Amino acid sequence: MRYMATYDLMETFRNTNQWLGASALSLASYPVFSMVPNPALQWMAAWGEVTERTFQRMVVKPSWGIRSITCEDGKDHLVSKEIVVEGDFGDLIHFNVAGRKTKPRKVLLVAPMSGHYATLLRSTVLSLLPDCEIYVTDWHNARDIPVSAGKFDVEDYTLYLVDYMKHLGPDTHVIAVCQPAPLTLAATAYLAGEEPEAQPKSLTLIGGPIDPDATPTDVTDFGNRVTMGQLEELMIQRVGYKYKGVGRLVYPGLLQLASFMSMNADRHSQAFTDQIHRVMKDEAADHDAHNRFYDEYLAVMDMTAEFYLSTVERIFKNGEIAKNEFTINGKHVDIGKITTVAVKTVEGANDDISAPGQCIAALDLCTGLPDAKKASHVEPGAGHYGIFAGKSWRNNIRPLVLDFIDANSGTGKSKPANKNAAAR
Repeated sequence: MRYMATYDLMETFRNTNQWLGASALSLASYPVFSMVPNPALQWMAAWGEVTERTFQRMVVKPSWGIRSITCEDGKDHLVSKEIVVEGDFGDLIHFNVAGRKTKPRKVLLVAPMSGHYATLLRSTVLSLLPDCEIYVTDWHNARDIPVSAGKFDVEDYTLYLVDYMKHLGPDTHVIAVCQPAPLTLAATAYLAGEEPEAQPKSLTLIGGPIDPDATPTDVTDFGNRVTMGQLEELMIQRVGYKYKGVGRLVYPGLLQLASFMSMNADRHSQAFTDQIHRVMKDEAADHDAHNRFYDEYLAVMDMTAEFYLSTVERIFKNGEIAKNEFTINGKHVDIGKITTVAVKTVEGANDDISAPGQCIAALDLCTGLPDAKKASHVEPGAGHYGIFAGKSWRNNIRPLVLDFIDANSGTGKSKPANKNAAAR
């Protein structure tokens, strides 16, 4: 499958369905048909509207959509996004709140590179922005990166995080969500061994597969069911002629999306059927619950082949992080060298992607860290998404994380972020 024609074939299929949806909407909405109302034409128009939007969203990078926030003074302050570190494969961005004094909590939010854009953490950023200076890793779509930029695997990813931490300085508090948790732990250990004065104050790992074998799930056990040869043959393609990364080997976003949706095919099918009916009844809106969710869910990005394959092989199959055997450029990164960075793990009791037990394994790996600097939390009833973006995050986990940051800020002060935190 490693041919440009295969990549372009998928893009052609997507483009054709987008065109069919637009054509159906235009045809069924022809003014003369309104003279004789017909339910079939109403359904056709609704199907076309939903189909066009669905297939168009697959190649669009979502907007952060964070234009302003209300601060402690009760006024709305404009928010602008600025790049502070620029790279071929990703940027470090800062959300600058105009007219507000710099917040003492400096947070580096490490976004996943697992098929979706960093905007998946939009609600997480919004919830933290009133209380923190927020920096986010904004990874680029591999299809848009020229082959001349070189490779990007798990070691390169880790070194990017190292550079971000060094740039932000030792007063930084790092929060890693899901996929990057193992590599963020490795980046911290790398600094502990090479430049200990550049280590962050604290590290919070949320729902990440530090030890995928601790509590296997269908997702984390995937690497044990297939060989690397099978993955390379079935999942890897070359970017087609339409994009700047033409010729680059990638794990295509459209292929990832097909895998995502096949896991809950019945649920997704019903969701789109219901949305078509809502559009027919004029009950749908541009930003209704369905569109808010699927506009983000359907927006997928290509991953470099070397990053995807090295993640499966080194993190899941070989368990290099779980066994404390991870290396960068042939040099061992010893997690036991972390002795001053406070580490907290957060897990969801109902997480079916990174089940409880996988993330907390990080604490056992930090053999040089005193127990006083270790913490963990398992959120009852929470699934994977809920522990960083849902009600569980907003009401319970976020206050705990901010309290953990304050307790390890080195200022000697611990000020609750809100009433929920104060009540704890």
